[in-house]
Amino acid sequence: MEYSAAPLQRLIEQFQKMPGIGAKTAQRMALFVLGEPKEEARDFALAITEAVDKLHRCSVCCNLTDGEVCPICKSSLRNRKTVCVVENVESLMAMEKTNEFKGTYHVLHGVISPLDEVGPDDITVKELLSRITADEVNEVIMATGSSVEGELTAMYISKLLKPLGVRVTRLAYGLPVGSDLQYADSVTLARALQGRLEL
Repeated sequence: MEYSAAPLQRLIEQFQKMPGIGAKTAQRMALFVLGEPKEEARDFALAITEAVDKLHRCSVCCNLTDGEVCPICKSSLRNRKTVCVVENVESLMAMEKTNEFKGTYHVLHGVISPLDEVGPDDITVKELLSRITADEVNEVIMATGSSVEGELTAMYISKLLKPLGVRVTRLAYGLPVGSDLQYADSVTLARALQGRLEL
């Protein structure tokens, strides 16, 4: 039985689609938005619309950007010879918070997962390989998670890069096994980055 107006129900349902958001939290979020002044609620809706319409993958690293190239790839202060490979944009953001890494990134947008029918062609492995030769990269840091899928992806990419003469390293195991990079604190990530190992 419906206990609220259809537009409110639709708003709750949209919030509930977000990862980790249950029915009660979605309801609280929807009611919060509706309790805001109309102008702020419209700004919120506009921010979502603009992000969906304007953001796309960087032509170099596959990070999200509103231009041809993302700010990290544009920066002249970044070392283009070192590339940190991450599973997703959240992991990139987590690495950036450490202020330790001065190279560039490559966002895979997933990991190889045979059980989920995700193979190398479903993530941005080809784009990474084309960058390696074009930018004369000499080190690739595999910063995928420590899950089985993260390890599988790191090993697969490592085997493709070794014949190209590229040094492939892996973040040190300062990260809890089975955890996602985006949930680790900055100190743990910084130590893992400093203690990376050759694959």
